[in-house]
Order: sequence, then structure tokens, then C-alpha cells
Amino acid sequence: MFVGDYIDRGPQSRRVVELLIDTQRAAPDLVVCLRGNHEAMVLAAAAEESRAEALWLMNGAAETLLSYGVRRAADLPSAHLQWFRSLPLSYDDGRRYFVHAGVDPQVALDQQSEHDQVWIRGPFLRHEGEYGRLIVHGHTPLETARPDLRSNRLNVDTGAVFGGPLTAAVFDQAQDAPVAFLTEMD
Repeated sequence: MFVGDYIDRGPQSRRVVELLIDTQRAAPDLVVCLRGNHEAMVLAAAAEESRAEALWLMNGAAETLLSYGVRRAADLPSAHLQWFRSLPLSYDDGRRYFVHAGVDPQVALDQQSEHDQVWIRGPFLRHEGEYGRLIVHGHTPLETARPDLRSNRLNVDTGAVFGGPLTAAVFDQAQDAPVAFLTEMD
């Protein structure tokens, strides 16, 4: 399970996308990649929505464009744009609800908006109530460089974009919470 933001703010965006596409192709029943706000931004920029390209450029697009050797989002390989479009917003395994950014605490999990699932922060991060599932998310880098496990959610964004470690959570079907964390430092 990957929770999004495969592009931008790094020199290897194209290689990351190619690796994920190949990995999914090799094990389609085992590998799930979710859409993050950076994939949402590139899709809006490729569709030439108003102000979308400017927003994307403010969020690391220049490095992505350079990695692809193109000048605009619309010039990215069509297969990669199609892959971004195909990415689900969430995945529910019955114990955990995986999503890029989080969920609106006032809305049922099966009714969440695309916007909230890729962009929400405040209301979700402040909410202390239960959701019926452990919400596993990223999107909000943690200054501690350690995963933040609470009773209702787990943030695995340990700030790799800012030089922190890249972290994965290991789950089993015996419990909602992870059984371990795997962390890689540069």
C-alpha cells in the first residue's frame, strides 16, 4: 500500500512512477497505490484547469518536469497521466482505511470527497473520535521524523521530503495497529 505523492520535490519522479507501475503490473492483487494531492495537481495542470499549473509549480513541479524532460504537465507520457487518473483515493481492508491526507470527521467513510481525501488537514488532525477503522495516512510531514500512532489514526509521513526518513508500516490481520515500522535513512 502506497499513500500517494510519488512526484514533485525530488529529482527522480519519473523513475519512481515507472517503478510503481512496473511493481503494480507484476503483482496487481498485492500492490495498491493511492492518489495524493501531487497526483491531483498534475492531473489538473494537464487538463489546463485555471491556476492549476501555477499551484503545481509552487509545489515541486519543476523537478518533475525536468525528470521527464518536458515543459508542461500535458506533455508527460499519456500512460503516466492515465495511471495517475486510475489511482484510487482510498482503500478499506476492513480494519484500516488507507488514504492520502485523511477524512472529514463529519462524513461517513464511504461518502468522503476527493478533495478531503487528498487535501484535508485541520479538522481531521484535531479529531479525537473514532471512525470505525484506523485511518492510515500521510500528507502532513511530522517534525519528529517518527510515525504518529493515535487511537483513531496513523500518520506515516515522517518528512522524507524535508530530509527525514521514509517510513513504512507493517500490518497483519490480528490487530488494527501496525506490528512494526520500517524506516530508511539516506
